[in-house]
Amino acid sequence: MNGWSDDTERRRLSEPPLPPELSPRRAAAAAGGVPPQQTRRAQPGGQPGGPGGPYGPPTPGGQGAQAAGPRRPRWSTRKKIGYTALGLVVVLLVVSVSTYFWADSKVRREVDLGKITDAPPKGKGTNYLIVGSDSREGLTPQEEKELHTGADSGQRTDSMMILHTGSNGTTMMSLPRDSFVTIPSFVGQQSGKKYAASTHKLNKAYADGGPELLTRTIEYNTGIHIDHYAEIGFSGFVNLVDALGGVHMCLDKPLHDKASGADFNAGCQKLNGKQSLAFVRQRHQEADQDLGRMRNQQKFLSTLAHQAASPSTVLNPFKLYPVIGSGLDTLIVDKNMSLLDLTHMFWAMKGVTGGNGKQLTVPIANANYETATDGDAVKWDMPKANELFSELKQDQKVTVS
Repeated sequence: MNGWSDDTERRRLSEPPLPPELSPRRAAAAAGGVPPQQTRRAQPGGQPGGPGGPYGPPTPGGQGAQAAGPRRPRWSTRKKIGYTALGLVVVLLVVSVSTYFWADSKVRREVDLGKITDAPPKGKGTNYLIVGSDSREGLTPQEEKELHTGADSGQRTDSMMILHTGSNGTTMMSLPRDSFVTIPSFVGQQSGKKYAASTHKLNKAYADGGPELLTRTIEYNTGIHIDHYAEIGFSGFVNLVDALGGVHMCLDKPLHDKASGADFNAGCQKLNGKQSLAFVRQRHQEADQDLGRMRNQQKFLSTLAHQAASPSTVLNPFKLYPVIGSGLDTLIVDKNMSLLDLTHMFWAMKGVTGGNGKQLTVPIANANYETATDGDAVKWDMPKANELFSELKQDQKVTVS
């Protein structure tokens, strides 16, 4: 027995050691088994069976790391930001589309410029006819009294402007409502009677034939093709200003006019809807009356557009939506006017205030021209006026002042 044992021990010691991959412990691990030493209780501090020890659980990057299973996928910060941005884009798109259709449903497309069969050929650029009427639509008798609108029957224009936009900037040209012009022949809206061409104040064209005859008369006397028409009445004007929270105006002199209700001191101040209407309608304190009033109207409308387009309005939905709603509820436009056209018109008006355009009045030869039937009227300086009209038609730089 002892000889056999000694002989066996000598053979074992004389044989070369097994390579690591064929050792019993490695072989058992490769076969899925657990060597007996792994059953010992884990000890801390890197001891056998403890974390980091030879028989303990594998540590990241340490011994046994290759035996760990696949890790769970994790969202990267870049993916989180991407999905969040995509969600915001979708929300903004839905809100924008909804707002567009809501606003578009409020536009009152009531003026048919297609009825004008003798319109001059379209020139370069785009021409908007902007009209402020004395319409009392939506006003109670008490409101008419408070706003000093008067009790005249019928409907007239309080202001008329041609807003030209093109490659040479924006020009806002006012037309006095008392301009003595030729009203082309027309058929009465109510009577159906045909009227021959005649000379009258420009305001009479609107009273006799509404927006279509007014547009046709302006085209007939200027040769300028009107692409779009926009009109707002008393109530719409007041509501728009109030929805905006008032308009800041700076006056270089005090204004007091009992007829319109204007009562303002000199200096910068905020005007509400009622005060704004009184400001744009007052004329009796101006030396040139209607011409002075037109200057105030141009200044006010440009300031109104500039303030409505400010970030404090556009980025505030609680302010933006009431402004859009109040403006579109009473704004009357032509049947081909889109929201995009309205936006272009609005931004062009804003640009005039920002110095990207000119504000002027059609050249006047006689502001107190006496007529046989219409009383005092305004007569244009035709040589200068025709030069200005030609520059606008050709979208040239305006040189006439």
